[in-house]
Amino acid sequence: MALGQHRKILQIVGYQNSGKTTVMEQLITQATTEGLRVGTIKHHGHGGIPTIESSKDSARHEKAGASVTAVEGEGTLRMSIHQSNWQLADILAIYESIEMDIILIEGYKNEHYPKVVLLRQAEDQSLLQKVSNIVCVLYWPTYPLDKPLDYPTFSIQEKAQYIEVLMREMRRKS
Repeated sequence: MALGQHRKILQIVGYQNSGKTTVMEQLITQATTEGLRVGTIKHHGHGGIPTIESSKDSARHEKAGASVTAVEGEGTLRMSIHQSNWQLADILAIYESIEMDIILIEGYKNEHYPKVVLLRQAEDQSLLQKVSNIVCVLYWPTYPLDKPLDYPTFSIQEKAQYIEVLMREMRRKS
């Protein structure tokens, strides 16, 4: 069975402090409430090897109910597995052997899985041209939404609406 065919993969992307971890927590909580097993992968995009202290977002994922969590940065996967370099496909291969319904990925903007894009300020607009496979866009009050976007778009304050859309997406068969 090909990767992603028996479990849904969804990425949450945005620039630093855009609310990615909070959206991840919301989705994890909702999915586990519905009886789904969730795994998470976070890209440590700020450089350096992730330390236990820098793995606080993964701890938040676990506290929200994720069955399996990992953070990757500079060739270190914070599952105490080391090799010269980690690609997302390598981490997903490890997760393949663990029973999960959903894998939520925080970061990895250049990968091609379905994505939720968070926009906090005008400069973040360029992200829409840099990423592929956008499922929906969440924007902050600080983001100037001048015209409709080509994707389902929700204010970050419309939690019930975007959670419903994203859960529908995650329940959908691949």
